[in-house]
Amino acid sequence: MFSHGGFVPLLIKRIHEWAKTDQRRYTLGFFAMGNTCSNLGIPPAKGPHPVGCTDFMMDHTEKGSFFRLYYPCQESEKAEKPDWVPCREYFNGLADFMKINRSLSERIFNYLFGSFKIPAYMDAPFRCNGKCPVVIFSHGLGAFRTLYSAICAELASQGFIVASVEHRDQSASATYYFREKTESEKAKGNSPKTPDSSPDDMVREWIYYRALQHGESEFPLRNKQVKQRADECILALDKLAEINSGTPMQNVLQTQFDWTTLENSMDMCRIAVMGHSFGGATVIEALCKEVKFKCGIALDAWMHPLDDEIFPRVKQPIFFINSEKFQWAGNISRMKKLDSAVIQRKMITIRGTVHQSFPDFTFLTGNWIGKLMKLKGEIDPELAIDLSNKASLAFLQRHLGLERNFNQWDPLIDGEDTNLIQGTNVTVLQSAI
Repeated sequence: MFSHGGFVPLLIKRIHEWAKTDQRRYTLGFFAMGNTCSNLGIPPAKGPHPVGCTDFMMDHTEKGSFFRLYYPCQESEKAEKPDWVPCREYFNGLADFMKINRSLSERIFNYLFGSFKIPAYMDAPFRCNGKCPVVIFSHGLGAFRTLYSAICAELASQGFIVASVEHRDQSASATYYFREKTESEKAKGNSPKTPDSSPDDMVREWIYYRALQHGESEFPLRNKQVKQRADECILALDKLAEINSGTPMQNVLQTQFDWTTLENSMDMCRIAVMGHSFGGATVIEALCKEVKFKCGIALDAWMHPLDDEIFPRVKQPIFFINSEKFQWAGNISRMKKLDSAVIQRKMITIRGTVHQSFPDFTFLTGNWIGKLMKLKGEIDPELAIDLSNKASLAFLQRHLGLERNFNQWDPLIDGEDTNLIQGTNVTVLQSAI
């Protein structure tokens, strides 16, 4: 679970075990001190555009599309940065998964992460000169739509529109949709307002992480999930295409963002898919299913959920960006099954990184806590994400045909940096490929 992107539950469990001891207050005090350091926080985006974000849910049912959108925006004094974790139910989902007390785990999370904000302005007006290329982003196992904001905000600051999908295949720690109120619920009157301005005639229904059952084989579940995840990425792309064409849309969440300003703003010929861990596998599946994705970037991909038969059917360029400590020979050999003499397939490894060097958690814990929980590697986390982002931008320029200055980072695609390894640090026997 931990190794495949489910980093949050193990973190809670370990802290929860400590919190039950006689030294609870002492220990949690140190955690709190560690997270009030002034240098902790998700780094701001470095591109020329300020970044806005908003949430989109089209069709209130479980079959609809739900994502956090990042985009270039106008600067606004009124706009505020949203909470990194949108609401307590996401913590509750993690607590239920680990079979630990909800109220205690929520207090622990407030100590550790309660004050952090995403480096983007909620519902800020869209603004960009020219059409924006599009990236669909897929999160890891046990994560949700907001946990990769350092990556998504950076892409938006460089002129991309990025949809970070929240998957409803029971691989997210928690997510939700809406159902219509029953007659008895309507008779009770108005229910309390939620932070995202939920519709008055709807009730929020939560979907929590589905753990493997005792004796259950993992592949059938994960294979089914990765197919649904890819479909959800494609559905998000379809919704963006409708918005871009000016089709009237209704956002169930009733945000303050004006979706009509996105009409004709997206370059629907320049689309990529990107993801981390289970999201990396989702990238491969989505490329196989949808040719509108011109290329894919897989961050420390977990290849286990994929059918071998899809590998020869993937025709687009792929960039594998791996951590030094996560990968193993069997996983790398499956990546290498995608090697091609005619289609560019690239792989680099970032020295001193761990699997959790890609999600935002790596920026939000002090050094000793981060290394104890394997949320930080030996490399500075901002340097690691900067290398990953720059290499990604160079790859996107190359394969989306962009006329930007991202090609200044072309050497990173080939691992030409002291903090990079060309290919992998893992030894793979040729017979295994």
